[in-house]
Amino acid sequence: MKEKIAKIAFVVLILAACCPCVASWMALMAGIVYAFIFGGPAFPKFAKKTQKYLLQGCVVGLGFGMNLQAALASGKDGMMFTIISVAAVMILGFIVGKILKVDTKTSYLVSSGTAICGGSAIAAVAPVVDADDKQMSVSLGTIFVLNALALLIFPPLGHYFGLSNQQFGEWAAIAIHDTSSVVGAAAAYSDESLQVAAMVKCTRALWILPLALVTMLFFRKNSGKGKLDVIPWFIFLFAIAMVINTYLFPAIGVPSAVGTTIVTIAKRGFAITLFLIGTGLSKAALQKCGAKPFIQGVILWAAIGVGSLLAIKGF
Repeated sequence: MKEKIAKIAFVVLILAACCPCVASWMALMAGIVYAFIFGGPAFPKFAKKTQKYLLQGCVVGLGFGMNLQAALASGKDGMMFTIISVAAVMILGFIVGKILKVDTKTSYLVSSGTAICGGSAIAAVAPVVDADDKQMSVSLGTIFVLNALALLIFPPLGHYFGLSNQQFGEWAAIAIHDTSSVVGAAAAYSDESLQVAAMVKCTRALWILPLALVTMLFFRKNSGKGKLDVIPWFIFLFAIAMVINTYLFPAIGVPSAVGTTIVTIAKRGFAITLFLIGTGLSKAALQKCGAKPFIQGVILWAAIGVGSLLAIKGF
């Protein structure tokens, strides 16, 4: 009976994840709750294979919502700060991960999500490092919990520190992980903050590409392999999608609604993927992990939040 209920619940929750009213973090949490109740996915082979390819396809789909010219133009002035902040978070993440004794892949995923753009960055590098369900669930869970907190505390903090609309938009884009939470926090502050935050975050998202390439080389070197076993073709397709959205669609008169629709579908697919990933996080897996990755995420988030705030305020 329990097995039958597990299968029905599995299908129902996947269908629920398709609903636009269900946020990505809700889908992930639903998957984790499901794993706690039933001990794992009802269809393990389907879940493992589907989440891998659906995840990569969703990353490519998100590229159809990005304008390459606008992203490059908006990030021209802050390019050096972006380079420094991304590098600093990755280095600090490595150090903190070693101190806390977080496993290398989980530590790298948490650092990547904090440095660039949350779940999207984790989605991009996870297949490259060959992360398993537990490592992805823990890193994504850490990022999404901090995203939820950011939506609540960033607007009040912005007003407390007397940030202008421009300053808050920049701060939100740098210090908040996922684009959805960046947009949510900035929209709660002002329309101008929303525009600034969207452009800056768009620019930072471009760093998914070099991060994935560096990740390839880093893990290849440390594994001692003589050739690349994993080539993240979907990352190159992500770049092609941005080029198509920026140049090809306007040239042939494709309505902007097409790109918007693709991105919407990608986000729904991403929610389904997160549910499938969450179902792999059982009680036993969570007990093995402990609180260390979350502590690492909080430390990195505090570092990028305080550091970027001081830089923006001119200190």
